[in-house]
Amino acid sequence: IRLAVSPSGEVLPDVRARAPGRGAWIGVSKAELERAIAKGRLKGALARAFKGAALQVPHDLPDRVEEALRKAALDRLGLEARAGTLLTGGERVETAARSGQVHLLLHAADAGADGRRKLDQAWRVGSDRQGSDRQGLVFPESRATLSLALGRQNVVHVAIIDRAAAARVEHALDRWRAFI
Repeated sequence: IRLAVSPSGEVLPDVRARAPGRGAWIGVSKAELERAIAKGRLKGALARAFKGAALQVPHDLPDRVEEALRKAALDRLGLEARAGTLLTGGERVETAARSGQVHLLLHAADAGADGRRKLDQAWRVGSDRQGSDRQGLVFPESRATLSLALGRQNVVHVAIIDRAAAARVEHALDRWRAFI
């Protein structure tokens, strides 16, 4: 995760790595970042990285980073929905999974175990991995959040049917999940 300094000297998350100026990269979890802030280690490390500039490290920086990563993952899903590279709806997802079209399978955090199990099995069959433990990713949010991000109602399961889109979504989700 890239951290950047605002003109006022406040350290802010820059998860898309597009803010101008010098940045500092960190690779920690939320708990590790909270400990580093509490012990004052982050401010010292950032002072060296930013060449002694006057810095303000907000106490809620871990929450801001988490929210930025969450927003980036939801935005990525929304972009893929508008591009037409994902499917929703249990029957459509199952049909695509059995025919081998699915490159990434997502389940809402509050999806039923039986629905997850059924679609995971269909995905394994379609990708010729019967007997393996291949499973879809559990999205860290509820179906309400997933539905809102995709602009649809009651989205519980999502299938990404484009290989490049699956890689983009998985990358965004992996960053978010690793942090939280």
